[in-house]
Amino acid sequence: MKRAVLLCLGLLGVALLAGCAAGANPNTATPDAVGKVAGFWQGLWHGLIVFITFIVSLFNDSVSVYEVHNNGGWYNFGFVLGAMSAFGGGSRAAK
Repeated sequence: MKRAVLLCLGLLGVALLAGCAAGANPNTATPDAVGKVAGFWQGLWHGLIVFITFIVSLFNDSVSVYEVHNNGGWYNFGFVLGAMSAFGGGSRAAK
């Protein structure tokens, strides 16, 4: 009985985590209204200002944390690198 409950909880946990997985972005490599596609440097900048942007996005619907009109992997890499830098990177874990 205990094993069946643990198995059900495990399957429920996997299903919940799978529901959080990101899907494909249909706007990748498509220009925005101005005709621009965000690249690595804009991703880096958006990652650096992610905390401030998040606060502003709570009160303003026209502000979003992540640019959906991006070039894919390089924008994502810049965003993650910038966000890691903004939140201290791995330096706190090394202490």
